[in-house]
Amino acid sequence: MNAALFAYSRQGCATLRRLRAALPGATVRAFAPARLALPPLETIPQPSQSFYGDQFAWADALLFVGSCGLAVRLIAPHVRDKATDPAVVVVDEQAAFVIPLLSGHLGGANDLAQQLADQLSATAVITTATDRRGRFAADAWAARKGYPWADRQTAKAVSAAILEGDVPLCSDLPVTGPYPPGLVPGQEGPVGIYIGYRTLRPFARTMAVFPPVLHLGIGCRKGVSQARIAQVVTEALDRHGLDRRAVKLVASLDRKAEEPGLVAFAQHNGWPLRCYAPDQLRQVHGAVSPSPFVAEVTGVDNVCERAALVGADRLLVPKYARDGVTVAVAAEKGAVSFV
Repeated sequence: MNAALFAYSRQGCATLRRLRAALPGATVRAFAPARLALPPLETIPQPSQSFYGDQFAWADALLFVGSCGLAVRLIAPHVRDKATDPAVVVVDEQAAFVIPLLSGHLGGANDLAQQLADQLSATAVITTATDRRGRFAADAWAARKGYPWADRQTAKAVSAAILEGDVPLCSDLPVTGPYPPGLVPGQEGPVGIYIGYRTLRPFARTMAVFPPVLHLGIGCRKGVSQARIAQVVTEALDRHGLDRRAVKLVASLDRKAEEPGLVAFAQHNGWPLRCYAPDQLRQVHGAVSPSPFVAEVTGVDNVCERAALVGADRLLVPKYARDGVTVAVAAEKGAVSFV
């Protein structure tokens, strides 16, 4: 986490130093006015509007030691979107209260405020309705888990419905542990949550959450383009109703580790590329469609299916081949936990 800390008085600087110590593992930049900026604090430049804009863009979290009003005025020109704005937290000079001011759920400000309050022996002042009433916050849970999710407007509808009663949830993955307040198992309704890897939308308004559990196994002819690989992958996913947002990684044969089209395809989508030696792939268990020709050329009877199954539980899409590209999709076993 990148954290930018700001203080504006001597007492505030003392509290800021306590905040630094409460953020182990974070990359921290701490600032104060020139008259107070003793090392390791840096000086807040004047004029400061572009400075705060730069910190707003750099940081995952901004922590102000001072008043909420001051923090609001300083961040106001830079606030854009709750999906991308950093967490903003205010701590009073005496470190009695820790207040998440912006991006409480998606940016993690609520969780950060509670973490800091626990370490400072302070009180976290949480104002979001679901948290105050002890109800499940779907967007905050998904963000904390690192799960992509779809349809912000439906997420708002889910949050509103959870404040009024229980909302149904269905999942492709087994749910471990109890359901949190506001959720019940269900398959239909006007609004609900779906967790999985399919394009399924079981509710009239569905908030879809995608744990990254799918492995794309890909074999390809030498020199095949990124665009061709992307097209065949899209066809394979669409034919089987699988959502690309649930993809975790791309897997292939070791000799494809530097294949330009495959490398570019994985990088473009932000998916790691895992490449395995033939003897590793031969050890994979599961139903595969063998090819004597592929075995003769590569040393293993099937590349895409075996590569997809490394570290996965079951094959969802058997080999789909077109235009010099083969694609298979496997799913990890996985489970859903709300803790």
